[in-house]
Amino acid sequence: MKLFYREEGKVNKQTIVIVHGLYGSSDNWLTVGKKLGRKHHVYLIDQRNHGRSPNAEEHNYQDMTNDLADFFEEHQIEKATVIGHSMGGKTAMFFAAEYPEKIDKLIIADIAPKDYFELQDKGQYYQHQHILESLKEVRKHQFDTREDISDFLKLKLDNKGLVLFLLKNVYRNKETKKFDCRINVDVLYDHLDEVISGVNYRWLEDRIPILNYPVLFIKGEQSPYISKEDEKKIKEIYPEAQITTIPDAGHWLHAEQPKLFMDALERFI
Repeated sequence: MKLFYREEGKVNKQTIVIVHGLYGSSDNWLTVGKKLGRKHHVYLIDQRNHGRSPNAEEHNYQDMTNDLADFFEEHQIEKATVIGHSMGGKTAMFFAAEYPEKIDKLIIADIAPKDYFELQDKGQYYQHQHILESLKEVRKHQFDTREDISDFLKLKLDNKGLVLFLLKNVYRNKETKKFDCRINVDVLYDHLDEVISGVNYRWLEDRIPILNYPVLFIKGEQSPYISKEDEKKIKEIYPEAQITTIPDAGHWLHAEQPKLFMDALERFI
């Protein structure tokens, strides 16, 4: 699959590839990309079924890893630092495990190599299911304005920050004149269980310990995605991994605490 991408910085510098999370796109990482582009050559991709990349009937980590491998080949990237957030972090971990020779450094933002269906974490699945059901309703209703969509989502989700983030996916289709979503809502809904459960300890246990490249996990202090127990598992998989916590930040830590997040990136890179 030929992925849409944005590019910052100068060729012949150290290459960085940024992989966004669920509901995200390269656009959400432009600020980070531009800052890193001052010293590095940065690619920001849109994963399949997101942003301006093509839609597909399948959405799993093997496919997303294959997409990333094709991207490296297309752009003749021999080696890069890969930064992945949330779902993109799982893609990055799996890609790095499959192609360790392609990895200079691996940076994972607020996600663990974990099946989030385990224990009490089914809440993560139901939260995302509710988000996608709400976006399905947006597509069905014939809203007149973005403000109407915003009001509808605020009632459904009761989270202003999340609504503002999701609205970045909403656009007016020039042909139908109706509002639609850039993410492939139906396919993501159908494959949500794979997104939530994939790239976990069992996926990686035949490769443990992974010592081929330096690894940094960056977690939001207020985010539930990386627990103390998860940190122990991370250390089993990546014994030399660094784990940094960003204070007063949740899951979208790069938007909530941009300076602290950038500081953590630059120190490691």
